Amino acid sequence: MSPSDRIVFDEVSKFYGEVLGVNRVSLAIPPGITSLVGPNGSGKSTLMNLMCGLLQPTVGRIRVLGVAPGDPEQLGRAVGYCSQHDAFPPGLTGLGFVEAFLLAAGFRRDEARRRAWQAIERVGLAEAAKRKVAAYSKGMRQRIKLAQAIAHEPRVLVLDEPLNGLDPMARAEVIALFRDWAGGGRSLIISSHILHEVDMLSDQVVLMNQGYVIAEGDIRGVRGEVTQPMQVMLRCAEPGKLAARLVQLDHVVEVQLHEDGGGLHLRTRDADGFYALLGRIVVEEGLAIETVTPLDDDVHAVYEYLIGGDGDAG
Repeated sequence: MSPSDRIVFDEVSKFYGEVLGVNRVSLAIPPGITSLVGPNGSGKSTLMNLMCGLLQPTVGRIRVLGVAPGDPEQLGRAVGYCSQHDAFPPGLTGLGFVEAFLLAAGFRRDEARRRAWQAIERVGLAEAAKRKVAAYSKGMRQRIKLAQAIAHEPRVLVLDEPLNGLDPMARAEVIALFRDWAGGGRSLIISSHILHEVDMLSDQVVLMNQGYVIAEGDIRGVRGEVTQPMQVMLRCAEPGKLAARLVQLDHVVEVQLHEDGGGLHLRTRDADGFYALLGRIVVEEGLAIETVTPLDDDVHAVYEYLIGGDGDAG
């Protein structure tokens, strides 16, 4: 495969003064879906900012489909980026937010409007396109940022924790979009600390810890060997009703209702089995689930198991 089809890091290091961002990273990321896995502070965001040209390496060489990050015009055409942080100009509608990005990128107004609508429809926000972003839910804000990132049809899409805040249905729709996107020979780079999503999505993973790449490759099947129960938090309107169903599952070892009455958290020995059954339970009981979030402590424990060490979970 040609270097023009890959994202290449050649002995790349990035320091913030005396603080290490990433150190001696060498990677050749092919087309498809690649997940960057690690706890907060592991270097995932630094690596993504380097490949997007938002940071320059202290040492080493980077090429994104043959383009150097120091060439912002070419890199901007090749890469779409979606930060995990919200930053919306006040008063803009969803349509205006995406259209403004395309106008700034040099598209004519009619072409910018057409592409903006196309991207918004693709992420399922057409009905809310003319509403102000300030009134959007967390999940809607995630999707409008994704619409902006794909509107110019880049060959590389870089997404920092893109599934945070999405309800189960929106999460499934966005995952389907990711697969469709990467199926066209493009590159999709996702950072995540949610390992079951990595298992579902990734063609390959890059495991990171304290600024170093610990390993890369296929980790499917490893989660089945982990015996420590995983914790999952759910926010929903009728947590008692949901808890009554969940305690009947053999792999659920504990269910606790939140003190505020707005959700519950559980411990399960089979996270994948739980996620597979949750959708059916929701439909059968007519329940409305707001969010489903694996809790970090146990995700970090699985991460440490995967790297065979005692990585920093901070």
